[in-house]
Amino acid sequence: MSVFLVVIMRTIAAFVILWIFVHILGKRTIFQKTYHLFIATITMGTIAGNLTFNYKISFLYFIFSFVMMGSIIFTLNILSVKSQRFRERIAGKPVTLIQKGEILEEALQKVGFSIDILKQALRGKDVFTIDEVEWAILEVNGSLSVLKKAEYQSITRKDLNMNPSPYKVPVELIMDGEVLSDNLSNSPYSEEWLKAELQNRNTEVSKVSYAVVTTKGNLYIDFYQDKQQLSK
Repeated sequence: MSVFLVVIMRTIAAFVILWIFVHILGKRTIFQKTYHLFIATITMGTIAGNLTFNYKISFLYFIFSFVMMGSIIFTLNILSVKSQRFRERIAGKPVTLIQKGEILEEALQKVGFSIDILKQALRGKDVFTIDEVEWAILEVNGSLSVLKKAEYQSITRKDLNMNPSPYKVPVELIMDGEVLSDNLSNSPYSEEWLKAELQNRNTEVSKVSYAVVTTKGNLYIDFYQDKQQLSK
């Protein structure tokens, strides 16, 4: 068999196996990059790369490696869900970097953060002055959670004793000139209503690039001709 054909087949096999691996472990593999999941991602990627190009090693050896690594990570995930102590051991736990407006230097050193790195992380949260921060916690997945001091927090309608307008979940009805039947059937809107709305605008489904009922209950339409319309 041609070497190129072998590489093509192994590449496809590596992609399929990685897809199955991520699918089985769920979105947590992507969202929550804890220590063991980060290591698993690198290891599985390395195995997949070798499976693709190192055609001199038996295909079965790579399959065995995939199964072993997948089983280990799957087991660790189950144990981390059932036991908080075990979860902290393999995934770590959040570290408080700023407490009551005070920077905890020892905590910064523990996680390998400098003041500059902390400021950069805060800017990613739209905080440009450390003095605005009441609490800052480094989560186990590497993200930074920030609570601003009361005087720097945004004012809400509740703070002003105003009754907020009710918001709805947006419902996409048309995309790329086709009606999204599933969305329509699971919404309070009917196909007759949609047709009537389009007739009122002297248009039809095939001319609409995108249509969605917004959170305020308005119908937003974007035409292929880049004309936009927003109406109640």
